[in-house]
Amino acid sequence: MSFNRLDPNDFVVSIDSITGICWSNGSPTLSSFYTSSTQAASSTGNYFLNVYDSASLENIQFGIAYGNKFGSGSANYDSLVPGNSYTKTIYGQFRNLVLGDENSDFSFGGVTGSDFYAISVERADYKESLFPGSMNLSLYSGSNRIQLTDNSNDVTTVTYLDAGRVYQVVSGSNGNANTTNPLGALQNGYTISGSYGLFLPDIGIVLLNAKALDLHFASGGLGLGTNRSSNSGTGVNNALLYSRIVSGSSTTGSFAINSQETITSDYIFVRARNAEYNYSENPSFISGSTGEVLYSSFINNPETYITTVGLYNDSNDLLAVAKLSVPLKKNFTSELLVKVKLDF
Repeated sequence: MSFNRLDPNDFVVSIDSITGICWSNGSPTLSSFYTSSTQAASSTGNYFLNVYDSASLENIQFGIAYGNKFGSGSANYDSLVPGNSYTKTIYGQFRNLVLGDENSDFSFGGVTGSDFYAISVERADYKESLFPGSMNLSLYSGSNRIQLTDNSNDVTTVTYLDAGRVYQVVSGSNGNANTTNPLGALQNGYTISGSYGLFLPDIGIVLLNAKALDLHFASGGLGLGTNRSSNSGTGVNNALLYSRIVSGSSTTGSFAINSQETITSDYIFVRARNAEYNYSENPSFISGSTGEVLYSSFINNPETYITTVGLYNDSNDLLAVAKLSVPLKKNFTSELLVKVKLDF
C-alpha cells in the first residue's frame, strides 16, 4: 500500500449556513395554539405560560412571560415586601441574560422600557439559532391585526448584546420594516414608544415592548392594556398576550419563523497523478504467492479502478474513508482529482 502526503494547499475550509423548520409540526408557520390550564395554575404558571401546537398538549412550541422592572403586574411573593414579585424576577433574569448587567435598562429602538413580554422558542425545536428575516408574528385585536418582523434586512451593521446578535422588532414582514406609516406608526415600522421589541436569534427569544403594544390601534399598537397593578392576578399578562396571538376567540393565528445552523466543512483535494496508483494488490491483479502480475498486458499498460479514498495520520492510522459513487478508471494516461468533504 502506498501513501501520499497531503500538501497545505490541498485543504480548504468552508462555512455554510443551513436553514430549517423551527416548529415541531414540520411547517414554517404555526397556526394553531393551545395552552394547558394545569400548567397555568401550577407554580410555573406564576412565571410563564407554555403554548402548544395541538389540543393533545404534547409538544411545547414556545413560552410567554411578562417582566416588569418594578415588580408590577403580579402579586408579591410576600405581602410585607412590596415590589418583590414574579414579574420582577422575570425582568431580572432576562436583563442578566440579554444585557449581562443588572444595572442596565432595555432600550427598544432608542426608547427605554421598564417592562416587556418575552416569547421563548422551545430550545429543542430549532437548530443553532433562529433565522433572521424569517419571523412573521401576527397579533390581533378583534378584527384588527399588526404583523411584526425583525429588521435584519434593513440594517448594514449587526448590533451585539451579551446574548449575541440583536435586531429591532418592527411592523413589516420577512425582515423588512414598513416604509410607509401604517396604522399611524412612525416610519420604518416604529411607534412613538420606540420599536416593538428586540429579536435575539442566538438565544431564541423575542422581547416585545409592552408600551408599544399598549398604544391604540391607530397609533400602531393593539390597545393591549398591560396590567401593571401591584396586586394583579398571577400570569394575567401572559394570558393577555396569548389572547392577541390567537385570532379572536379561536385558537388560530400566525407565527412563522425558521431556524439556521452553521456547518463548517473541510474540503480535502486528493490527487492521483498519471504515474501513481496504476497497479493493485488485489488478488485479481497479482499472484498472492509470487507477487507477479497475472496478465502480461497489465505489465506495461495497467488499468485499475479506484473505489475508495482513505485519509491517514502520520502513524498510518485510518481516520476517515470516502466511498466513490462509481469506480473511476486509472492508468498512466489519466489523472484523478477527488474532493473529500468533511462536515463537523
